[in-house]
Amino acid sequence: MKRACIGIGAAILTASMAFGANAEDIETVARFAADTPPGNIAVSPDGRIFMSVHEFYGKPLRIVEVMPDGATKPYPNAAWSNAPDGDGPGLKGVLGLRADREGVLWMLDGAGDGQAGRIVGWDTRAERLHRIVYLAAPVTKPTTFLNDLAVDREHEAIYITDTGSPETSALIVVDLRTGRARRVLEGSKFTRPEDLDMVIDGTVVTLGGSPARIGANPISMDPTNTWVYFAPMTGTSMYRVRTADLLDETLDAADLEARVERYGDKPISDGSTVDGGGNVYITSITDDSVGVVRPDGTYETLFQRDDMSWPDGFAYGPDHKIYVTINELHRSPVLNGGEDGTKGEFKIMRFDALTPGASGR
Repeated sequence: MKRACIGIGAAILTASMAFGANAEDIETVARFAADTPPGNIAVSPDGRIFMSVHEFYGKPLRIVEVMPDGATKPYPNAAWSNAPDGDGPGLKGVLGLRADREGVLWMLDGAGDGQAGRIVGWDTRAERLHRIVYLAAPVTKPTTFLNDLAVDREHEAIYITDTGSPETSALIVVDLRTGRARRVLEGSKFTRPEDLDMVIDGTVVTLGGSPARIGANPISMDPTNTWVYFAPMTGTSMYRVRTADLLDETLDAADLEARVERYGDKPISDGSTVDGGGNVYITSITDDSVGVVRPDGTYETLFQRDDMSWPDGFAYGPDHKIYVTINELHRSPVLNGGEDGTKGEFKIMRFDALTPGASGR
């Protein structure tokens, strides 16, 4: 039997293979071997698919392009897709990535070991480096884990979730015109994890030897670049805040917190994306499902299948389909006591958006 779905507004569901009136309408796009465990995904305006290789598995590649036949190749090239050698090209560790409306692939390169984090923009049309924005102290902290990002070319800004620790989880707002970055909503009720156990296959998922409590993780924005949607991974609420408020440097911490809205219910989740109807898609990691937060605040499971073990990241494609990675992350060494317990369910799936409208373009 399937596991119970954890989260406010989510019904307890049972199924042997799939759940939902249109469960057959989610299809597999590509499958991957053990050396290419998916992280997040980006689909460019011309339909090219890019994927981060999840660093929890310790594989050498950071980014790959997924070809039409399902094969992969290092992206942008072998030098950039591996760890840097001194001051040479390369990426330390990428999880979040997004492709913007101009075809720039923005890759969130992690901080740590005395090195600054970075946003690396690569022009996928001209196939050349677009720009690099460095993220160093004080905008990053010793606890920083740069997780995901939303790209706002309307206002030339990028919004980042720094999962950090429960006390330091925050959003980072980056001005692409100046390179200035600011840390906001740190330790607020909107970014802190709730005291909930992440139970998968009857086992409590641990991180660093303790039950996982993970703060701000999913982040996305609506097609009009008006709202940024975000949430703690370990939490039951999806929040949103206007881009105008995130960009307003005259607002102090209390003023900005007062402008954050609770959008609706959600389960313990990883990635998210938003369509033109205000439907916020969520990967529900405790019950092998993908769901949606409707504009009225209710949460609904769309697809639940045995072969969707830890759905992770989303991307909205030019074909008006939602793409999602599957990566069994709870079986990775980082979340499984140092052991790799994966069963070979590494893939990309896709389904039709409920309402057309590209998130984050």
